[in-house]
Amino acid sequence: MEFTAHPEEVAALRRVVRLCLAAWNLHGLIDAAQLCVSELVSNVVTHVGPGTPGSLAVCVDGAHLRIEVHDPDTRALPTLVAADVEAEGGRGMALVEALADRWGVQLHEDRKVTWCELATGLTPPPDTTADPSVTRAEALLDMYATLRPPTCRYEPGLGRVGRTVAEESVIDAITDFLHWLRAHGCDADEALDRAQAHFEAESKVTRVSRSHC
Repeated sequence: MEFTAHPEEVAALRRVVRLCLAAWNLHGLIDAAQLCVSELVSNVVTHVGPGTPGSLAVCVDGAHLRIEVHDPDTRALPTLVAADVEAEGGRGMALVEALADRWGVQLHEDRKVTWCELATGLTPPPDTTADPSVTRAEALLDMYATLRPPTCRYEPGLGRVGRTVAEESVIDAITDFLHWLRAHGCDADEALDRAQAHFEAESKVTRVSRSHC
């Protein structure tokens, strides 16, 4: 459902979600889902701006109810902050974090998608029981395909702690890709050898180029 980001639009979107969940016999999730929609759409109004065109998508795969809010601003990313008890704002994503099983943001060239998933308690379809490492690798592959410089760039200001955290994240990503290769019948060791060969060849080219400058 397309919408224009205004506070008064939230009530209409909540009604849409209530009708969908009632039709799907997910009455127990209506309150939580409506609250998540309120916070995700309000986040667009507050941080992207009133009048922003957006869209709401709701679907269920059996195991989870998924709520997506699309908007065109890829810079204003939702963040989880520790809001003060007496603060008037800052609790939006904290509430989503508390209500949902998981949430996240997908960046595309022309938009971002802020999503959350609520457990339905129903049995998932057989094809949703994949290795979580493979699932994460698929998501990374999808995101890498949409990123373009300077969206994905190295920040030279990282301190020692930041570099350590980043290194661990890279190692985790490599591990997930090895799981993806094995799940798709590829030879992970051969892929590592080829990646190392590519890395060494590119490093050699870079050194030669610098020596001629």
